[in-house]
Amino acid sequence: QVQLVESGGGLVQAGGSLRLSCAASGNIFSINAMGWYRQAPGKQRELVATITRGGSTNYADSLKGRFTISRDNAKNTVYLQMNSLKPEDTAVYYCNAGVVLTTKPSLYDYWGQGTQVTVSS
Repeated sequence: QVQLVESGGGLVQAGGSLRLSCAASGNIFSINAMGWYRQAPGKQRELVATITRGGSTNYADSLKGRFTISRDNAKNTVYLQMNSLKPEDTAVYYCNAGVVLTTKPSLYDYWGQGTQVTVSS
């Protein structure tokens, strides 16, 4: 009913930048919080950043100052600007959204398929 499609991942050298995008589509009435999470090989999925519909943000402490989350409510899209990338940022990055459907007045949690970010040293 709702699809989240991520883009913008790839291979970058240490110190470089990438911008991830995640567009939501489907039976969307409204989207509450959106966020980015990541999972490195052999590790658990962890929070990167979240943003409310009103624009309030929350970041993993270790990423503050290098990563910036933003969103365009009109486009149902969330972005993640990643600067000064390090090899330890290598992971699959997942988009997440809390969606109220047009068909059901309840909040549902959706995930994207993930996009690979690889930072070479």
